[in-house]
Amino acid sequence: MTESKESIALTEAVYYILLSLYEPLHGYGIMQNVSELSSGRVNLAAGTLYGAINTLLEKRWIRALPGETNSRRKEYEITEDGKITVGNEIIRLKELIENGEIINGRQKK
Repeated sequence: MTESKESIALTEAVYYILLSLYEPLHGYGIMQNVSELSSGRVNLAAGTLYGAINTLLEKRWIRALPGETNSRRKEYEITEDGKITVGNEIIRLKELIENGEIINGRQKK
């Protein structure tokens, strides 16, 4: 089994970065989209974002798109392995919610 298909708990920042890259975006666009998706609760610093981007590139969960040679803006998009990773994370999060609701519901009785 490859790393991208294993069930790995993602950080919130990585999860939102991957969601943001279902459409190609550059770094600043990712930062804006993450803030928007999280209703302003998650704000990525540039260092955090680019560190995560480097890790995601190494894992092949995202790819850099070819751009203009003299452009400083690099665009990125999610790969199929990245989409599988997001799908696995959604399943994991649903399980967490379901178990929490079961336990919390028991405590209310």
